[in-house]
Amino acid sequence: MRETAHLKSLKTFNDPIYGFITIEDELIFEILEHPYFQRLRRISQLGLTNLVYSGANHSRFQHALGAMNLMKSAIQVLRSKGFEISPEDEQAAKAAILLHDIGHGPYSHALEKTIVSGTHHERIGLLVMEQLNEEFDGRLDRAIAIFTGLHPVNFLHQLVSSQLDTDRLDYLKRDSFFTGVSEGVIGSERLIKMMTLHEGELVVEAKGIYSLEKFLLARRLMYWQVYLHKTVVSAEFLLMNILLRAKELFHTGSDLYATRPLTYFLKQGSGISDMTNNESLKNFLELDDFDVMSCIKEWCNSDDVILSTMCTRLVSRKLLKTKQLQTLYSEGEMEELRSKYATKTGLSANEVQYIIFQKSVSNTAYNKDNEGIKVLQKNGEAIDISQAGSLFNFASMEAMETKHYLYFPSDFDVH
Repeated sequence: MRETAHLKSLKTFNDPIYGFITIEDELIFEILEHPYFQRLRRISQLGLTNLVYSGANHSRFQHALGAMNLMKSAIQVLRSKGFEISPEDEQAAKAAILLHDIGHGPYSHALEKTIVSGTHHERIGLLVMEQLNEEFDGRLDRAIAIFTGLHPVNFLHQLVSSQLDTDRLDYLKRDSFFTGVSEGVIGSERLIKMMTLHEGELVVEAKGIYSLEKFLLARRLMYWQVYLHKTVVSAEFLLMNILLRAKELFHTGSDLYATRPLTYFLKQGSGISDMTNNESLKNFLELDDFDVMSCIKEWCNSDDVILSTMCTRLVSRKLLKTKQLQTLYSEGEMEELRSKYATKTGLSANEVQYIIFQKSVSNTAYNKDNEGIKVLQKNGEAIDISQAGSLFNFASMEAMETKHYLYFPSDFDVH
């Protein structure tokens, strides 16, 4: 990404998706330049997905910038249709979407389920926004209200967080571009041009229904083909187990190497349930992908056999094999599998559970009960997309689809 700073209040980014994105707002410029936001350059948008799609190396910084660009376009479209949006609300909405991912850590979902358990990235993000707001003398009050849904103009919150928000419109298009998965290509510009308001709520004009259906279908396909791809998920579960094993070793007194912020979280007990602790938040904001991956490279040489084995597998991309199951194995069946491998390798039962395990992953493309997407009919009535849709049966979009997998080393025959 090439950047050229002309003035303190003007910055131009050359984005591979949208072309030139110009920043002309002083507050937005200050957010972009802040170390908390610059940290997002060092956090991958798709984590370990590049082990399957080698081009997937873009950052959360790029995504946040792209989402802000779409927010600017959406506000311009709504104004062109006669809806009044004040300059203050525009600035706040752009700040809110720019900061919507500020609470993500490295390999975010793996981190949230292991060493930073009990705290969701949106909660951390709000804490970071509040801290930034103190630094900016309250200039983020309105942005925080939009982010939390407490601002009286609700459609601005919908543009930040809903089932048709600028976050999703950017990440589907961006992730499709960098992975090369064409099924995720969506007409984000067309969808934004079809946005309008009905009784103060964000809706889509009826003539945009096919683009809307394509968006929902693309989301379903991208989840199973990219985000929940069986090999991507295998890598993420392996990373989770690496962090859990490292944490276990720290608690048994091991002198395992780790960077300072990662050491802080590995030493915690049952997880961080409250990031309001200044020390917790400070260490979290120093964590990035480099902390995790540099430690994993070092742990490849650990004296702990199972940790070094898992880390070597991840670094060299010798991931665990995946077998899709109709139903999950019983606990007795899992114990039998682990016992066989323990006998074969000399590993303990506790060690084997890190490399032979089963998991379920689920996804639904649309939930009409969670602020569903409304389509504005020609008669002036706004109805849910599930009632207005015409290309496919919406029951399949609303259904929760679940897949069960068994993970195990390639040198072990589970049949």
